[in-house]
Amino acid sequence: QVQLVESGGGLVQPGGSLRVSCAASGFTFSRSTMNWYRQAPGKERELVAGISSAGSYTNYADSVKGRFTISRDNAKNTVYLQMNSLKPEDTAVYYCNARLGGYWGQGTQVTVSS
Repeated sequence: QVQLVESGGGLVQPGGSLRVSCAASGFTFSRSTMNWYRQAPGKERELVAGISSAGSYTNYADSVKGRFTISRDNAKNTVYLQMNSLKPEDTAVYYCNARLGGYWGQGTQVTVSS
């Protein structure tokens, strides 16, 4: 069956860095655009970053441009989100999404706090 398993979340101080990962299985990962979304308490889920199937194209929300980097390794069926210069407003549950099939992971909590 299809699985998207996020990992790497945690507590980090403002200005710090964190990398979250999403391991995919059960579908043809290399054919799918992959996205990272996030949802903060009381807010709607928002798109943070996306990457095309071959990794040639990426897009970012204005709020994370220059701080976050999305990447993928099709040999490992894994997509990453490197988050630098983290701010308290980046606190949210981060979800992995596969556009092909509309699959979602269970989410990983990222908390930015001193």
